[in-house]
Amino acid sequence: MPVKRLLYPLYQLGNPQLRIFRPSWFLTLVRPGKEQPPDTVQFRIPMEMTKCDVKNYLEKIYNVPVGAVRTRIQFGSNKKRNHLNQKVKQPDFKVAYVQLAQEQTFTFPDIFPEKERVASEGSMDELQEQFMENEKQRQKRDPRRGGVTEWFGL
Repeated sequence: MPVKRLLYPLYQLGNPQLRIFRPSWFLTLVRPGKEQPPDTVQFRIPMEMTKCDVKNYLEKIYNVPVGAVRTRIQFGSNKKRNHLNQKVKQPDFKVAYVQLAQEQTFTFPDIFPEKERVASEGSMDELQEQFMENEKQRQKRDPRRGGVTEWFGL
């Protein structure tokens, strides 16, 4: 589905002249499934976008020096079925691998870092450990019964 651009008139009466230039496309930064070199970044781009467009987009808008751009077209999944048992195909998309220039590296941001588990007073972890310890203590056999099971009353 193409993005609809707002078309402004070339000239309008009075000042200031209304001139807004926005890109027609959107790039989506993607976490790579396989390990990539530290200077390579993966994007999901529209099908109409070319390698030159990607390079110009990153250099002009974000001031990122780009060394090389590689693209591939990913076939959309064809395994899903709807409620009428008909095959439903996901749309195809294009993936761009951008290699940064001048010895620059990129690491994907860690948005949700793992927190260290510290059991605080009255926390759920501590209560669960205490419960399990009590259960183990309760299930131990009574040494006074001489090896006779509990269900067999004396």
